[in-house]
Amino acid sequence: MWITLAIISSVSLGIYDIFKKMSLRGNNVLTVLFLNTLIGALLMSPVVIGNIADGSWGFGGNAASHLMILLKSAIVLSSWIMGYFAIKHMPLTITGSINATRPILVLVGAMLIFGERLNALQWAGITLGFTSLVFISLVGRKEGFSVRSNKWIWLAFGATLMGAVSGLYDKYLLRSLPALEVQAWYSLYQLCIMGITIALLKRSRHADASPFVWRWSIPCIALFLTLADLAYFYALSLDGSMISVVSMIRRGSVIVSFFYGAFALHEKNIGLKLVDLGILLIALVLLVVASQ
Repeated sequence: MWITLAIISSVSLGIYDIFKKMSLRGNNVLTVLFLNTLIGALLMSPVVIGNIADGSWGFGGNAASHLMILLKSAIVLSSWIMGYFAIKHMPLTITGSINATRPILVLVGAMLIFGERLNALQWAGITLGFTSLVFISLVGRKEGFSVRSNKWIWLAFGATLMGAVSGLYDKYLLRSLPALEVQAWYSLYQLCIMGITIALLKRSRHADASPFVWRWSIPCIALFLTLADLAYFYALSLDGSMISVVSMIRRGSVIVSFFYGAFALHEKNIGLKLVDLGILLIALVLLVVASQ
């Protein structure tokens, strides 16, 4: 069951990436991100309102739990800010593949922190996933996105690293806290932090000077992210779920965004990137089969 939920989350994330690219092209990153957090918080607001109405105030009113959720909100938002700027300035077929490095980082953390162990097929899948990362890095260099000279690729890697931290933290949180309340309250806290962040960034020289243009793809970002997170949190809350495998399956979202980048945006080096996608597909199949 948790594998099926991970696949649903993966497809939803792929569609989410497409709407992000559509919304961010030539647009103001901070405003798009703020609207995303606002709509996401509104979608989950019935849970928060219900907690307040029944007097529990979320997590039984436990202040320590709320502080842990506040930390999660900060981690996710840092990943989003870096990721949004990267996806605006880089090809979708590259940013999606960089995101595929997240399961490798999560795997190391899961083994060190949670004591998870993988069988031979799962290790084979992780190895192929790492191979696809090396391959797409070489393709990215051909398009001018070198680690040595391009700041956007550093932001993409930073977003991936913080996303991996968030994934590991989720597994810890969901051992004791209800998934739906975690998502609802972190969405609310994220909106508050985003408001403060925008106020600070707009006063600095690092603010995005691009004008804001409303597009109907913007609310779709929050809609599909909420769906992806609901499936993801529920998967992690189930007995026997493995964060390393769930995270790898979620990175299958690159398949959805890849075809959009290839056929709708006509991005470069599609043949080489298709080879990389094939390697990643084999890796995901191995992980799914090995986890049954």
